Amino acid sequence: MRRPCQFLPASLLSLVLMAGTAMAEPLVIAHRGASGYLPEHTLAAKALAVGMGADYIEQDVVLTKDGVPIVLHDITLDATTDVAEVFAGRARADGLHYAIDFTLEEIRRLQVLERAGRTGGLAFPGRFPRVKMGLTVPTLEEEILFLKGLAQTSGWVLGIYPELKSPAFHRDEGQDLARVVIAVLEAHDLAGADAKVYLQSFDFNEIRRVRQELGYKGKLVQLLGENSWNMAPGTDYDWLKTPEGLAAIAEVADGIGPSLTQVLTDENKDGVAEVTPLVRDAKAFGLAVHPYTLRADRLPPFASSFGELVRLTVTEAGADGFFTDQPDLGLKALGR
Repeated sequence: MRRPCQFLPASLLSLVLMAGTAMAEPLVIAHRGASGYLPEHTLAAKALAVGMGADYIEQDVVLTKDGVPIVLHDITLDATTDVAEVFAGRARADGLHYAIDFTLEEIRRLQVLERAGRTGGLAFPGRFPRVKMGLTVPTLEEEILFLKGLAQTSGWVLGIYPELKSPAFHRDEGQDLARVVIAVLEAHDLAGADAKVYLQSFDFNEIRRVRQELGYKGKLVQLLGENSWNMAPGTDYDWLKTPEGLAAIAEVADGIGPSLTQVLTDENKDGVAEVTPLVRDAKAFGLAVHPYTLRADRLPPFASSFGELVRLTVTEAGADGFFTDQPDLGLKALGR
């Protein structure tokens, strides 16, 4: 049964977070970089996130036609690049341009733009304008080298959070996304149990395969969506959220990444947040919990400010960290 939140005064948040040496500091994960300020998954957005001091920086990873892992949120290029202009006539029957249909050399010709909305305009009005600025799609290796360089010159401690995007789709296209990504991580000494890396996926079958078949030793996170999203064939998110499902996740993974609505809800429609049992249940199995996505420009109805949303997520719900498009505001809300 869900319980209503009892809000803590802002002045108590730091005390709560510091109480007890066993309580780890909540992680601030830069969702697609500092994507609230610059076009997502560009090296510019990642540099800004480093400068802000994010603990981890996310990389969504898909493959090119020639099997190169690139950092791109969608398996298609349309929402965030000028692909329709540069490669007219190359769309599939559904009208979309799939990254896996283009070689790396071809993708290097594209410019990254602010994300377009599904029905036109910008996905997030008020963010960076959708103009060409010479920003390009990086490969996973290029981004790792870039972040390593920034870590060396700035003192930032490198932390990355790559996602295997639609591994079943890649397999149907004859490519093994997980094996390719793990090879890159291994080449940079980022695949060990002690590496500051979380490898994530919505596909539970792939999470199990990565651990059991591919023998990956690093930290794994099972992302949780809704069955209606059709994110991963064979993955039942309703079941994964049950104690039995969480126990199965804990056998192969180190944490879960639920949507924010799976952690905090407003079912009563009274503007008061309610905490679901998911975080509590997951922690009973030793799983870390990193909800997605906290956005200052898209607050839920039960949060009057971004700081309040962070308090609800961390203090009330008990999450171990969170994904955010505005990592600077997340750090500020935590008193860091």
